[in-house]
Amino acid sequence: MRRIHRALAVSLALLMLLAACAAGPIAPAADPDTPAASTPAEPLPADDPAEAPPADGAAEDAPPEALPADDPTDAAAAGSGFSIRFLDVGQADAALVTCGDAHMLVDGGNREDSSRIYTVLTDAGIGYLDYVVCTHAHEDHAGGLPGALRAAAVGTLLAPVAEADNEPFTDLTEAAAAQGVAVTVPEADAVYPLGDASFQVLGPRRAYDDANDTSLVLMVTYGDTRFLLTGDMESGAEGDLLDDGCDLAADVLKVGHHGSGTSTSYAFLRAVMPEAAVISVGAGNDYGHPSDDVLSRLRDAGSRVWRTDLQGDIVASSDGATVTVTAARNETAATNPTVPPETDAAYIGNTRSHKFHRPDCASLPEEQNRTYFADRASAVAAGYEPCGRCEP
Repeated sequence: MRRIHRALAVSLALLMLLAACAAGPIAPAADPDTPAASTPAEPLPADDPAEAPPADGAAEDAPPEALPADDPTDAAAAGSGFSIRFLDVGQADAALVTCGDAHMLVDGGNREDSSRIYTVLTDAGIGYLDYVVCTHAHEDHAGGLPGALRAAAVGTLLAPVAEADNEPFTDLTEAAAAQGVAVTVPEADAVYPLGDASFQVLGPRRAYDDANDTSLVLMVTYGDTRFLLTGDMESGAEGDLLDDGCDLAADVLKVGHHGSGTSTSYAFLRAVMPEAAVISVGAGNDYGHPSDDVLSRLRDAGSRVWRTDLQGDIVASSDGATVTVTAARNETAATNPTVPPETDAAYIGNTRSHKFHRPDCASLPEEQNRTYFADRASAVAAGYEPCGRCEP
């Protein structure tokens, strides 16, 4: 009987061992001091153009397609950072737009500004520009852009025309062609991504004979803040934007055509109503820019004026809700004086000669070339020298 029991016990043990082998190895008990391994993240769908990484061998610098006008890329991501640096390039335009790691250069000043553009980009460590925008084919906008292409690779070159009969624009297109980049002529209302920001091409909306009116007009949006860059667009093209019902409201306006009286009409300015207006203009220029008429309109609109001739580079920064503007120098300079000549201003400056005078000096400048200072220290801080006749 004992032999039978012993045989049954052995058989049961063999059956249990065979069952355990069929079930696979038993996992060891979890060690409470060892962190659990994280689950690998699922790759994003390859058909999501906003998130999917480029396929192996795909060109990462191919020009992006314009987004549909209602694409919600204007939502600012926390901490990405946004700024527009309006460069002091004299009687010309240049602005570097940065959003996180994305960069766009809008215009590049005159030919002699090419080295400055190169230096600005290399000093900032920018080796890739998502966009270079030539607002129109005039030297004071296109001339310095080849310097940008020497400093950085370019993803997309935007311009209102693919070719123009002038050397500065031809130099630009040849420099781009050397990188394998052709000019893209955008459609009106096209929207392009720029990091967590976006920009919409508002104009030109018609065919124009005047190159100034062919300027690419950009509305850059970051979160709830908006920046309107107008090139040299004049009042006729401004009227076309209004007639077509474009939403022009903006926190910051880059004043058209260096503050010329032929731009920034009252009707246009009423639609924009910017808190800050930036005028890119050369000191003592031969055109009388900025026009006193434009300065008067900006005063009526309640816009604070910032000027590269008086303040150097000007930077407009945004956190997606609030815009802050700073200047390289003379932040408190009287850029658009509201003090009329008959008041008791302590000193009167000449914006062309950068001399300042006593109010009773016989060498006072014409009204459109005046700026006013409350005290001598303010005039000196703004870079003005005392008049040799009245010795203020």
